[in-house]
Amino acid sequence: MTQETETLDALGLLCPLPVLKARKKLKSMPAGSVLRLLADDPAAVVDVPHFCAEAGHELIAQEDLSEHQVYVIRKSE
Repeated sequence: MTQETETLDALGLLCPLPVLKARKKLKSMPAGSVLRLLADDPAAVVDVPHFCAEAGHELIAQEDLSEHQVYVIRKSE
């Protein structure tokens, strides 16, 4: 079963906006769906994994590209 993936572009936003926008987006998505978050805030490297752990979401992948980071988050059930 393939879950729909949505992308949230949080490039140019500073802490805590990438996490706040991810939280809001995940609330509107069905359980088990996947959110791809793009962020270039240096604090996101700490904030996003912490947010996932606190909220119970699964951080599937975290990639550091030259211009930004990509986080892949599966919404908890």
